[in-house]
Amino acid sequence: MPETADHPSVVRVVEAASRKGVALDIHTFAESTHTAAEAAAAVGTDVERIVKSLVFVAGGRDEAQRTYVCLVAGPDRVDVARLAVVVGEPDIRRATAREARDLTGFVIGGIPPLGHAHQVRVVMDPALDRHEVVWAAAGLPNVVFPVPPATLRALANATVAPIVEDRVDAARGPAA
Repeated sequence: MPETADHPSVVRVVEAASRKGVALDIHTFAESTHTAAEAAAAVGTDVERIVKSLVFVAGGRDEAQRTYVCLVAGPDRVDVARLAVVVGEPDIRRATAREARDLTGFVIGGIPPLGHAHQVRVVMDPALDRHEVVWAAAGLPNVVFPVPPATLRALANATVAPIVEDRVDAARGPAA
């Protein structure tokens, strides 16, 4: 096993999957897989098959802060208004890098869909279901694992809902 597979962040992800009866196939790269494009290049796939785990928060100050992790395809962006409706949080916002690390226990670029330090609610965009296998971060910015979307959904205990912005093709207009 590569040296980083023994890193506590990766171990936490592997153990979280193991508790659900899933053995992860961990892939470690010398180069960064911090961005979706870097991950796709390292894995040898297209960016559509890369899972981004994006952290959002709601609440705070006078109430408990609630954390949401959104799983979306590499080229996609979360539509915050759609997410707000799905989770019933009108004042939801993107977490800062520090908040994301503090709330999940992982640094941006390595945030996995499971094994978080604190309780989070996970929302997965259905576009990931278009692929037999997708690739997600495994706790570090250079460690990933392949997983069928249905298994990803189960591992993350994710709610599936359309949460991404409509893609716009300059020649054709908004995607259907």
